[in-house]
Amino acid sequence: MHPIKRAVEYKGSLEFTRSELVGILAFSLRLMDVKAAKELIAKSLEEGLLEEKDGLLVVNKALLAEEEAGEDFFNEMVSYIAESLGWEREEVIEGIRSMRERYGDLDEKVLAYLFGMDKGVDMSRFKDRLEL
Repeated sequence: MHPIKRAVEYKGSLEFTRSELVGILAFSLRLMDVKAAKELIAKSLEEGLLEEKDGLLVVNKALLAEEEAGEDFFNEMVSYIAESLGWEREEVIEGIRSMRERYGDLDEKVLAYLFGMDKGVDMSRFKDRLEL
């Protein structure tokens, strides 16, 4: 689940002050440290997932739903790769992270696809759904 969605569920609202959102992500939910929470907020503002209105950060519900759908697709690929190789999900995710070091800052779904291909897994079922 996306960290912003977890924060929305925790607070029960789509509006946060910046410090409140950092506090929820870093301390209340313990999803990340303060620096990572601030980076997530900055990235979410750039992508339009969060909008700043009257000093408050407001979550864009439509984009959050799209993010969730993308995470589900990523998790589906990870599960498929793990099952195909007889690995644990954590091993697959670790392998995908190591590919990030090799290929740079590609989308995690593209990295998962490349990782599966690299390991000899038939990833053709995901090709049409992958946004390139």
